[in-house]
Amino acid sequence: MKYAVSISLGSSSRNKKVEVKFKDETVIIERIGLDGDVAKAKGLYKILDGQVDAFGMGGLDLYLRLEGKEYPLKAALKLVENVKKTPVVDGRGLKHTLERRIFELAAPSLGERPKFQQAFIPVAVDRIGLATAITELTEKVVFGDLMVALGIPLPVYGLKNFKRVARVMLPFVSHFPISMLYYGSDGAEQEPKYQKYWEESDLIAGDFLFMRKYMPASIEGKTIITNTTTTQNLLLLRERGARRVITSTPRYDGRSFGTNMMEAALTAYAGLGRQLTDNELNILIDDLDIRPKVHLFD
Repeated sequence: MKYAVSISLGSSSRNKKVEVKFKDETVIIERIGLDGDVAKAKGLYKILDGQVDAFGMGGLDLYLRLEGKEYPLKAALKLVENVKKTPVVDGRGLKHTLERRIFELAAPSLGERPKFQQAFIPVAVDRIGLATAITELTEKVVFGDLMVALGIPLPVYGLKNFKRVARVMLPFVSHFPISMLYYGSDGAEQEPKYQKYWEESDLIAGDFLFMRKYMPASIEGKTIITNTTTTQNLLLLRERGARRVITSTPRYDGRSFGTNMMEAALTAYAGLGRQLTDNELNILIDDLDIRPKVHLFD
């Protein structure tokens, strides 16, 4: 039996522990939210180091990857500076493998390769794989990173333009304090904003907590691609009129865990004592039949 733990700065109300069977191996996966307490998170990493098979980092990224280059987020790396034995992953491996292949892997459930007129991705800087997959099937993609993450009221149109902006911004983002990297512990809704992009788009994609932050009262007929969702989150999306929801990670006991948790689970299962390469992750995705989950509401 293997044990993978995601230590998250997010809300403890979203904590979950389940057993997952990968072939003949049982992997216990547990998400522990610490309600934004940075010191407590750093201490828990140190206490559990060597006691578990893999850590996931929730609520933060360790690095942001763009076109093969990785930009360290120095404030996040300080959280795990005392970890010496257990491998730590932040989910970026699955974001460039599982999410990059999301439409391919979800094809049996979707029944066809979908096409979209416009996609709105509230925050894409840590989900370039998903953004690339969406761009291949969508006429127009609107990136909301400057608006949603930084409060700068400027949409960015198209993946090529977004990468240009990201190349300029990422060296500065590397030095951001946790207060600018971490977006809150509970994902509570705020007053709806940027309604134009929600209304014009037939696809909304990205992290659920970023999505929920400014979600309008109606998302009638839209396709939602997200993850880290509880049963209540799915009910909310259904009540607001979503046509279908695709969670990029599988659901276990009513919960789709974040990519950091799932990558930690695969890292624990592999038992190599280190982060897995993209190629190794892709092999495991196929070997263990890891698939997105499609929920049809219409």
